[in-house]
Amino acid sequence: MNMSAAGGTGERLVVIGGDAAGMSAASQARRLKGPRDLEIVAFERGHFSSYSACGIPYWVGGAVSDRDELIARTPEEHWARDIDLRMRTEVTEIDLARGRVRARDVDSGAESWTSYDKLVIGTGARPIRPRMPGVDAPGVHGVQTLDDGQALLDTLAGTRGRRAVVVGAGYIGVEMAEALINRGYEVTVVNRGREPMSTLDPDMGRLVHEAMEGLGITMVNDAEVTEVLTGDDGRVRAVATTDAEYPADVVVLGIGVRPETALAEAAGLPLGAHGGLLTDLGMRVRGHENVWAGGDCVEVLDLVSGQERHIPLGTHANKHGQVIGTNAGGGYATFPGVVGTAVSKVCDLEIARTGLREKDALRAGLQFVTATVESTSRAGYYPGASPMTVKMLAERRTGRLLGVQIVGREGAGKRVDVAAVALTAGMTVEQMTALDLGYAPPFSPVWDPVLVAARKAAREVERHG
Repeated sequence: MNMSAAGGTGERLVVIGGDAAGMSAASQARRLKGPRDLEIVAFERGHFSSYSACGIPYWVGGAVSDRDELIARTPEEHWARDIDLRMRTEVTEIDLARGRVRARDVDSGAESWTSYDKLVIGTGARPIRPRMPGVDAPGVHGVQTLDDGQALLDTLAGTRGRRAVVVGAGYIGVEMAEALINRGYEVTVVNRGREPMSTLDPDMGRLVHEAMEGLGITMVNDAEVTEVLTGDDGRVRAVATTDAEYPADVVVLGIGVRPETALAEAAGLPLGAHGGLLTDLGMRVRGHENVWAGGDCVEVLDLVSGQERHIPLGTHANKHGQVIGTNAGGGYATFPGVVGTAVSKVCDLEIARTGLREKDALRAGLQFVTATVESTSRAGYYPGASPMTVKMLAERRTGRLLGVQIVGREGAGKRVDVAAVALTAGMTVEQMTALDLGYAPPFSPVWDPVLVAARKAAREVERHG
């Protein structure tokens, strides 16, 4: 044991990564153990700690006026709770055999070793940055951290032109498209998939496509960017695909992220098929009693398919941190898994999903039926009722709910939570039809759209039974 805590009798917990998972773990461990019993040292290579990366598109778009509104807890607040958070310090090596990490001061380059009794890895994910000519040119931005968001805003403030190209049409892509529309830019989204939002089935993605074009966004599907073209000044001027060029004064990469696990891999820690760290139910790295990992750098159990998946979401990261901090602080907690719930929006269009897509169900070897219904957010006669489409997947033989996707206007997105609870409970679509959901004309039709879809899916299960 390292005689390292105040008073020389406690343990030292080292945390790599100062955002959601890492600092949630540090804070929860501190609630359970005081500084005499547990010294906590955390390393963060950036300028900010404990912030909402999910809020960056809304800050860029102007819905959030001040960057600091996205910061849940400053370094000073962590220090005040006896958490030794070392900013602008990057961990470059984990020495499992000797129980220590090597860290480098980003500004000075100075290096030092810090020993630990318990280790938490919360290194997050890194944006996918394709290898292509011009991708590192000024005016090309990934958006993953507050530093990234500030750099993009600086570019927008210093750019005369008003043409933007977003590469990729996942969550970040569509949210950044909205942000740039709100900034007054002409926006083109170049997407290599059949439709935007590959987290949806293509028939539901088509609804997103049509809505985005209705908002003035130019959608280019089935196209892959091969080069970023630059002008005489070296700045971006266009992006090129195999078939066309699209003028751009700024380019935002929204292709997705991968687990940031190079450090863990170099230390010999186990990785899954998606490149994320593998953990047990207590978020311990498999095979390592005093090493935990959480957030975007881990893979999680999909409770519907039974397979490991990489689902980088802040909700999961904060829950992982709570579990890790409880266990590292001497308590007991588990993280059973996820059903894959996510919600997003582009302008007034709400997009939600939970559970499996058709290709997920096929990959898991499941036979299924589908049901798609058109409904409204409120009673049809009530002012403000808006259309929504709900698609539901159910296992063919048993009727077990497998997944739900919803696309619509105000009031559509959060309806997915009902389906998320039903998935977690292992309900059948027949059982869902009897759910006692709240009803009044300003909130829902007599039959909520999710229940209408469940009724239709139950009929499909019976028909194929």
